[in-house]
Amino acid sequence: MRRHLLGIDHAVILTRDLEHARETYTRLGFTLTPRGYHTLGSQNHCIMFGSDYLELMAVPRPHPALQYFSDFLAHGDGLAAVALATDDANAAHAELGAAGIGTDPPLDFSRPVQLPDGTHDAAFRIVQLPVASTPGCRMFLCQHFTREVVWRPEYQRHAVGATAIAAFAVIADAPHATAASYAGIFDARPTPIAEGLLVQTGSAPIALVSRWKLGHRLDGVGLPLRARPLVAALFIRVQDRAMAAAQLHRGGFAALTLRDGSCAVSAEDACGVTLVFG
Repeated sequence: MRRHLLGIDHAVILTRDLEHARETYTRLGFTLTPRGYHTLGSQNHCIMFGSDYLELMAVPRPHPALQYFSDFLAHGDGLAAVALATDDANAAHAELGAAGIGTDPPLDFSRPVQLPDGTHDAAFRIVQLPVASTPGCRMFLCQHFTREVVWRPEYQRHAVGATAIAAFAVIADAPHATAASYAGIFDARPTPIAEGLLVQTGSAPIALVSRWKLGHRLDGVGLPLRARPLVAALFIRVQDRAMAAAQLHRGGFAALTLRDGSCAVSAEDACGVTLVFG
C-alpha cells in the first residue's frame, strides 16, 4: 500500500435533484448535514460515519474542476466518485507521480458550516486521479484541514444503524484488467472472490465483478442501468440488520432480504446506486 493513501474517505453520489436525494436518504434512515455550498459551485449533503461518509452532491453550475461530474450527470444520478483519505495531499501527489501515475495538481476549496458558536469553514485539498486509472468512477485524494467541523457527533447517529462504508462493487466487462488498473493506484494485488476480484484500499475494499455475477449475488435487487463500467453497489455496515430492514420498510422502501441476511434497496430507489445494508 502507498504511504499517503489511507483508505476510503467518502463516496460521492451525484444527483440532478439534491432536494429529492435529501428526502430519499432521510427516509432511508440517514441523518444528513445541512446543505453545503462549496466555493467551486457544487452543493451537498453529507452522511457521516465514524471515519468515512457519503456525500450527496449536485453541480448546479459548471466549473472546470467539476467537468467529469457534469458529464456524469448528463446520463443520470449515481455513484460517480470515490475519495481516498490522505494525511498529506501534496506528498501523495508526489508519491503517485513517482510511480508513474499522473494526477491533477492539488486544489484547495472550502464550504461554510454553521455551528452553534458561529460560521466555520470546512477546508479541503484534493488531488484528482485520471479517470482512465479507475474505470467506472473518478477517484480523488481528499485531505481534511478541519475534521472537527465535518465529523460532528450529532450527524453520526442514523436510524438505519449505519456505521461505515463496507465495500463497493464495480461492474466491468473485463474485471481482471479493471482490477489491475485499480490495484495500481494502491500498489496492491487483486485477490480472487466468488464474484470476481477484490482490491484492498486500506479500509473498504473494491470488488470488480461482472453484471451477471453481481446480479446473482443481489438476486432480485435492481442494479443501475448506466453503461459499463460503473460503480453499481455500495455496501454499508449497520449495527443490526433487522433494525435496518425495519427502518427501510418504515421509510416506504421495498427492501429485499438477501441470502446472507443483509438487505438491499434498488438503484432506482436510491438515486442511481444499489444499497446493501449488512
